[in-house]
Amino acid sequence: QVQFVESGGGLVQPGGSLRLSCAASGSIFSIYAMGWYRQAPGKQRELVARITRGGSTIYADSVKGRFTISRDNAKNTVYLQMNGLKPDDTAVYYCNSAPSVAAYWGQGTQVTVSS
Repeated sequence: QVQFVESGGGLVQPGGSLRLSCAASGSIFSIYAMGWYRQAPGKQRELVARITRGGSTIYADSVKGRFTISRDNAKNTVYLQMNGLKPDDTAVYYCNSAPSVAAYWGQGTQVTVSS
């Protein structure tokens, strides 16, 4: 069973950048699509970016043009480059397959955007 470990979060000022990483304990090549999700306090978890095995991507409207998802199947790692961060991006960020699998949820990584 694959497990995901997210890292790279932190405190950043508005307009700043962060790069999140999601390391899988097993091969992600067999997983057709991977996603980055986030959950802000008091809100439901939402999908912010999705990438297929072949590299096709989709983004939530709220992050389009600012976030970039990528995957390295050889390294079993998925990345999320976040630029132009806004306070509304504050959340715990998770990776999972897309659609998500309950057993794959990790601890996530906290991203806080504040001056």
